[in-house]
Amino acid sequence: MVVGGHPRHANAGLNVCSLMSTKPFLILQLRPEDIASDNEYEAILLHGGLAEEEVVRVRMDQQVPENVSLDAYAGVIVGGGPSNASDSEDHRTPEHQRFHDFLRRLLREVIDRDKPYFGICFGLGAIATITEGSVSKEHYGELVMTISVSLTKDGERDPLLQGLPKTFRAFVGHKEACQAVPPRAVLLATGDACPVQMIRFGSHVYATQFHPELDVEGVTLRVSIYKDAGYFPPEDAERIIENSSKESVTVPPMILKRFIERYRTSYE
Repeated sequence: MVVGGHPRHANAGLNVCSLMSTKPFLILQLRPEDIASDNEYEAILLHGGLAEEEVVRVRMDQQVPENVSLDAYAGVIVGGGPSNASDSEDHRTPEHQRFHDFLRRLLREVIDRDKPYFGICFGLGAIATITEGSVSKEHYGELVMTISVSLTKDGERDPLLQGLPKTFRAFVGHKEACQAVPPRAVLLATGDACPVQMIRFGSHVYATQFHPELDVEGVTLRVSIYKDAGYFPPEDAERIIENSSKESVTVPPMILKRFIERYRTSYE
């Protein structure tokens, strides 16, 4: 499968949408659970302010593209999932193994060309490992919860974050994390339990440890789906959902929307 030109949806035969005046965003997903994958996709559209006609969706757990022309897209968004960027070949799921080599090649080009990119969760770990960053389960794993994220001085000056509150609440839940700021990366946001919460490479390559696409509905769904996946003790599921419902998480979706708005038509 070759993903290029201006297709609307990779899982719908790569139809060409010749009437599009701007390039679509490429959304790469790796969640093998249909409900979780669909919810993540819909959340990215909702909070990014995107219509389906503005994106190409590729579920890498189902079909890995043979090739991707980055010049055909306004930007690339890589979501999260139960796979870990730090997993060795012996510990990768069959789905992870299928997209591993493709994603590494694509992200190397993203870094080398400084193409617009927004990595979420696994999307951060994947881009960090390309630059020889230390990503592992050694320290800084986070239970499913809401945390306070603080902007660094570089974050306060960044185009996506400028003018936003210096500290805000965000949803997290990870088994792995960057053990330090990756080489060549700029730390934009940090947290007490996990220091690397948002980074930037070059001028246009972004990634977050926290989940800017998540809302309470999404947290509730993922807690039920991944209850036995080792993110938290299963008996804590109801408490996590209850605590999440009391939180006001408004800034992270704004960051995702700012990324879309900045790169929808052009970038500098």
